[in-house]
Parts: sequence; structure tokens; C-alpha cells
Amino acid sequence: MSGNIAFWKKGLQPVNADLDEEVPSDHRIAMAVGFCGWLLDSFDFFLVTFCLTAMARDFHKTDVNIALVITMTLAFRPVGGFVFGLLADRYGRRGPLMINIGCFAIAEVFTAFAPSYAALLIVRAFFGLIMGGQWGVGTSLVMEKAPIGKRGLLSGLLQEGYAAGNVLAAISFFFLFGRVGWRPLFLLGCLPAVSLVVVIYFRVEESAVWERSKSQNWGEQVREILSHWKLFAYLLLFMTMMLFASHGTQDMYPTFLQREWHFSPERRAAITAVSGIGAIIGGIAIGHLSDTWGRRRAIITAFIAALVVIPLWAFAPNQALLISGAFLMQFMVQGAWGVIPAHLSEVSPDSVRAFLPGFAYQSAGLLASSVVYIEAVYAQKTSYEKAMALTATSVFILAAIMAGLGRERLGKTFG
Repeated sequence: MSGNIAFWKKGLQPVNADLDEEVPSDHRIAMAVGFCGWLLDSFDFFLVTFCLTAMARDFHKTDVNIALVITMTLAFRPVGGFVFGLLADRYGRRGPLMINIGCFAIAEVFTAFAPSYAALLIVRAFFGLIMGGQWGVGTSLVMEKAPIGKRGLLSGLLQEGYAAGNVLAAISFFFLFGRVGWRPLFLLGCLPAVSLVVVIYFRVEESAVWERSKSQNWGEQVREILSHWKLFAYLLLFMTMMLFASHGTQDMYPTFLQREWHFSPERRAAITAVSGIGAIIGGIAIGHLSDTWGRRRAIITAFIAALVVIPLWAFAPNQALLISGAFLMQFMVQGAWGVIPAHLSEVSPDSVRAFLPGFAYQSAGLLASSVVYIEAVYAQKTSYEKAMALTATSVFILAAIMAGLGRERLGKTFG
């Protein structure tokens, strides 16, 4: 009883006395903030994929040219991962996260009012920096506050903020694009972003794990980072395959539905929303299973199942099967991704938990940024079905192999 009283005096909740686990009382709010922050980034990113054709028409560019808008975002994400990861490990999680989300609101306004194709590329590079910084900081904050036995479940929920953003973008596009065009859609995220900054400032405490493990100066911080270069190299290769799997099955999918199925913008958005729902369910379900199966086993199982779904996803003979394939594909791909926040947080040392996973993730985005361009070029020579099926088969196998080669620290105690 006295132990429980001590927990409450510290603002902590007793969860499992056998594990002597202290769970911060604000962990649910931190979880909500991390989820919403990643949702907003995803919302913006996928709005671009829905609006690519309209942007190409407005700026008089081809599909291949306008696909570089996505590539610019992916290419600048490592800069954000590097800068915000360093700041979060040196100065704490809260401040950098507030700055990041505040800058997101600015990027939305700039995108909506981009006057030219060149300006759009610059703005999307700036957004890439913001998106690149959010994941590492938000994930370290949430995972360091999460109960150990629920890390996989909360990991899946956190990561599927990405899929929820996709669904929200699809719904917004479905109802608003025909009425207002593509530009006003990018203003929708401004007010929620400002609200999140206020919530973090007043309701989220700094990570106690960071407080116990923070570096005393920049020299110590740099030495700590360099000492884990082998782990960084592995995470870079692993996350490159993960990002190939994600972007290779998502980014050009609306264009595939338009070019091969000749669907209207509304129908493309509806089918993408269905696939996003599959992603949310898959991320949470497989993330939860990873708490008992293990992180690597859950990821590998998801990719093997995704290989089986490829024929239905890419070569469906009718619309009903096409929708089923879209749902199942994202259930598996984002199911594997649902394990990633917990897995990368557990294999990373306390002192570099924001920088190492975040920078590796976003640097991998630079390597994987070519997948959309490659698919678009290959599809011009063959078809979108063949281009997407071949890409998916290759990256699923490689991602499963890389997951199996890595280490695992299931249930690791932070701090």
C-alpha cells in the first residue's frame, strides 16, 4: 500500500508490482499527442498523392515530373530526423515536438498558396524536414511512457496514425476536392496542429527516462551516437526495406486506380480509405501480437502473408476483389509497420532513442524515395499492375530477411 502511495505522489501509476514498473500518469495524453502528430503529417503527405493529377494539370507537368513532389518530401526527411533527433536527445522530447508541430502549420499554408511548380518543390522539401523530425521525437516520448506489456499494442496504435491520416485525407478529398479544388485542403490541418502544441505545453510532462539518461554536453552526445554506428547501419538497411514496402504499395496506388481502372477521384478516395481502415486494424492487431510473438516474428509473418495477397491486390478481375485486395494488402504491410515504434525503441539505447531510430528511419526514406519514380517510369513501359506487383514482391522478401537478421529486446526496461 505504501508503494502505491509513493507512486501517486510522483504522478505515476502502479501497473505491475512484480515488474516494479512505473507508468507516468500522462501516458495516455502523450499517446494521443503522438498519434495525432503523426496523423497530421500523414494527412498532408497523402493529400499530395490524391492531388497529384490535379497538381500536374495546374502546373502543366507529366505524372513523372509531378511524382518528384513526393520524392522531395522523402529526400528531406533525413534532415528533420537528424536535427530534431539531436535536439530531443539533448534537450528533451517536449520542446522539439512543439516546435515541429508548429512548423507543420506553417508548411500547410505555404503548400496551399504555392505559386509555381518550383515553389511547390521547395515547400514540400520544407515539409519533408518537418515530417522527418516528428516520428523520432514523438515515438521516443510515447514509448518511454508506455507500460512494458502494452508497448506492442500502443506501438501499433501510434504508427497507425499514419494510416488514419491516409483515411482522413481520402475522406477530405472525397467530399471537398470537387467543391474547392486541391489548395484549400492543405489548410485543414493548421488549427489542429496549433491545438496540439497547446496540449503538449500544458498537459504533457517531460520523459523521466530522458531525464535519467540525458547527456551532460554535446561532446558526450556525439560520442554516444558514434559508438552505436553498427546498430545505425543495420537500422538504415532494415528501414529502407520497410519504407520500400510502405511507399511501394501506397503512394502510386491512387494513380494506378485512375490509369488502369479509370475511377473517378471520389471512387479512388473511397477505395484508398478502405485500404487505410485495413492498415489501422492490421497495425494494432499485429502490434499487439508482437507482445507475445516477438517483434521480428510478427513482422516476418505479416510480410509472408502480404506476398500471398499480391495477385489479388494488383490483378483483381473485378471491383469487389480489388477492394478486398487493397484492404488485405495494407492490413499486412501496415501490420508489420505497427511493430516498428516498439521494436526500434527497444533495440536503441536510452541516450539516443530519439536520434538513432528517427535518423535511421528518415535516412532510409532518402534511399527509398526513388520507389515512386521507378514505379512511374516502369509503368509507362509496361503497366501499373506489373510494376507494382514486381516491386511489392521484391521488397517484401527483402524486408522479411532484414527483420530476421536483426536483434530483439522484447520487454526491455527503459532507463
